[in-house]
Amino acid sequence: MARAMVLLWACYSALLTGTCVNGLGVNWGTQTSTPLDPKYVVQMLKDNKINKVKLFDSDHWTVHQFAGTGIEVMLGIPNLNLKKFSKDYDAVQDYVKENVSDHLRDHGGVKIKYIAVGNEPFLKAYKGEYEKTIFPALKNVQKALNEAGLGNKIKATIPQNADVYNSGTAGPSAGNFRPEIRDLMVKISRFLDENNCPFIVNIYPFLSLYENEDFPIEFAFFDGGGQGVQDRNIHYTNMLDANLDTLTYSLKKAGANKVKIIVGEIGWPTDGNQHANAKMARRFYNGLLKKLASNKGTPLHPGYIEVYLFSLTDENQKSVAPGYFERHWGIFRYDGQPKFPIDFSGQGNEKMPVGAKNVTYLSHQWCVLNDDVKNMSKVRVTLDYACSLGDCTSLSYGSSCNRLSERMNASYAFNMYYQMNEQSVEACDFNGVAKITNRNYSTQECLFPVEIMSAAGKNLAGTSVLVGLLSLLALS
Repeated sequence: MARAMVLLWACYSALLTGTCVNGLGVNWGTQTSTPLDPKYVVQMLKDNKINKVKLFDSDHWTVHQFAGTGIEVMLGIPNLNLKKFSKDYDAVQDYVKENVSDHLRDHGGVKIKYIAVGNEPFLKAYKGEYEKTIFPALKNVQKALNEAGLGNKIKATIPQNADVYNSGTAGPSAGNFRPEIRDLMVKISRFLDENNCPFIVNIYPFLSLYENEDFPIEFAFFDGGGQGVQDRNIHYTNMLDANLDTLTYSLKKAGANKVKIIVGEIGWPTDGNQHANAKMARRFYNGLLKKLASNKGTPLHPGYIEVYLFSLTDENQKSVAPGYFERHWGIFRYDGQPKFPIDFSGQGNEKMPVGAKNVTYLSHQWCVLNDDVKNMSKVRVTLDYACSLGDCTSLSYGSSCNRLSERMNASYAFNMYYQMNEQSVEACDFNGVAKITNRNYSTQECLFPVEIMSAAGKNLAGTSVLVGLLSLLALS
C-alpha cells in the first residue's frame, strides 16, 4: 500500500511539474553544415526535462559538455571502426580509457550508460559488409569495459534496424530473424542476454508508409483507427506494438528470453516528402508520447518502454539516398528552434518545446537570383550545382517549398549553398546571376534560413568554396 502511494505521488508530481515521459531519450546527430554548440544542446535537454541522449560517435569535446549534468549518455562507435575494433583489442582498450573511463572522472562525471557498437550493420544496402566484424567488435568492447571495472554499469550493444526480423503477413507470433543472418543474430542475442546488455531496435512507421503506398496509414499512428492486425487472440492497433512483439517472439526463438528491449530510434520527419510535414509529425508524437506516459507497453510486454526519439535537430548533410526526408527528422530546426507543439510529458498539452537559447546567427542576409536575369536556361546549370553541394530537399514534391516559382527555386538553392558555406562572398556568385540582399525571401510555408555561427566562431568555408568555384567554372 505504501509503495502504491509513493508511485501515485510520483505520477501526480510529474503532472504538476510537467516533466517528460519517464526515461525519455532523444538522438542527436551532427551531420550538418554547422552543428549546434553542445552546451546549447545540453541546456535544451535540461529545459525540456529530457534526461537521456544517444550520440552517433564519441567526440571528446561533445561528451565533455555532459559532465555533471546527470543526463544519461549513449556513446556511438561508427561502422567504419568495426573492422579495427574486431581485430585490435589494444585499440578497443584505448577507446574505453579515453572515451569512457576519463569522462567518468571529468568534472563530476559523464553519466555513460551504453556504448552503441556500430549502427544498423545488417541493412541490406550494406550487402553483408559488416557481418564478419560486428559481433567480434561487440564482444571486444564489452570485454574492455569489464576489464576496466565498468562492465556492471556500462553495457555494449548494437542498434539494429527492425528489418533484421520479420513475420511476413502472419502476425507477430510468426516473428523470426532474417534467414540469411539468423545464426549470427542468435549468437548476438544470446550474448546480450548473458551479459545483461539490451537489444536496441530502430522502428520507423513513416518508412513503412514511404516504401509502400498501400501500407494502412492509420496503423502508423496511435489513434486506434483502421483495421489493425489480428494475431491469434491479440488485436494490434499500431505498428509499434506489433513490431516490438515480433521482436519479442524472435528473441524467444533465439533462446534469449530475458533481453531488455530499447527503442533506439523512432520519429516522424517534417519535410522532403508528401507524408513528411509538421502536422503528421505532431500527430505521431502526440500519440506516441501519450502511449509512453500511460506505461501500458505492448500486449506481450505491458509496462514501461524505454525510447529515444529521432531526432533532436535537422541535419542538412545527411545522405538523401533513402529519401529527401532524411534531412528533416528533427523535432527542432537546424538552429534548435521548435517546429510544432509537443508535450514531452505525454499529457497532450498544446505547448511549444523550449528551443535553443543564446544561438548566434550570421548576418541577416541572403543570396538570391539577380532581378535582371531573364533567360532562366542560363541559370539551370548553376541551380543544379547549388543543389548538388547544398540542400534543396525542401523543394521536392510535397515539401514545404514545392510551390515556389522557378525564380524563387533558384533563389532558394543559391541561398542554401551560400548559408551552408557560412555566407562566404564567393559562395554567392554563380557566374554573375546571383546577389546578396538583406531582404528575407521566406514565405509563410518556406523558410529561407540564415546560418548559425559555428561553435568555434570561425569561418571554415573558404576551402570548400574555392573547390566548388573551380567545379562550377568547369561546368560553364
